[in-house]
Amino acid sequence: MTTLTERRVPPLGGFNTTLLSIEIRRMLRNRRTVILALLLPAALLLIFGGQDGWQDDAGSGNVAAYILVSMAMYGAALTAAACGSAVALERSLGWSRQLRLTPLHPVAYVIVKTLTALTLGGIAIGVVNVVGILVGKADMPADVWVGCAAMCLLGTLTFAALGVFVGFVVPGENAMQVLGPGLALLSFLGGLFYPLDQFAGWVRDIAYWTPMYGVAEVVRAPLTHELPWYAVVNALAWLGLFTAGAAWRMSGDTARV
Repeated sequence: MTTLTERRVPPLGGFNTTLLSIEIRRMLRNRRTVILALLLPAALLLIFGGQDGWQDDAGSGNVAAYILVSMAMYGAALTAAACGSAVALERSLGWSRQLRLTPLHPVAYVIVKTLTALTLGGIAIGVVNVVGILVGKADMPADVWVGCAAMCLLGTLTFAALGVFVGFVVPGENAMQVLGPGLALLSFLGGLFYPLDQFAGWVRDIAYWTPMYGVAEVVRAPLTHELPWYAVVNALAWLGLFTAGAAWRMSGDTARV
């Protein structure tokens, strides 16, 4: 017979679709998150995509298509990181400590946060692509368009995990104050705003080790047909590090902050 002192571990560590749907609806009610997901990526595309030379060839498309994919990745990364970093507010309210008193496994909690961020990141990707279609400047084959969008969604996982990790490290509202400028810098170094071949050699040497570099190369691979093996290693390594760091911090987060 089960005693009162025993606690039965739920299937999948406590992960379930009900918890996931509640988290997604909660984030969609956040105006700042919706603005990041809907307005910022589209605005970036219109700003950068209207520059001179957008009709020049780039892989199997044109420069406008190259910029579209890059801005979709930046918008998705920023949105996903913002969703993940919402854990900082939960910590400040003591909610994460309450969760530690339940059978919810730290990995299951991180997965819920990551999937929520992935959903909002997917919205950002969709908005950028719709705007790109409506504006009509981006030109690439349909299969390349779909492939880049799919890779972009996959790459969003890295920054969703980063947001959760930062949310456990940085207290309260300061999380996005760190992530916002940080992601802008990483995107600059990763070649989202400017091609890396325009940078000095020592800057490129640093860029190859940054989290955005590998993801950016993977995301644009269907368009550029270029994917160095070390870019794949970079992307997988940072995804693993951020996910492990988020799970580790959640496991030790028992105090109200």
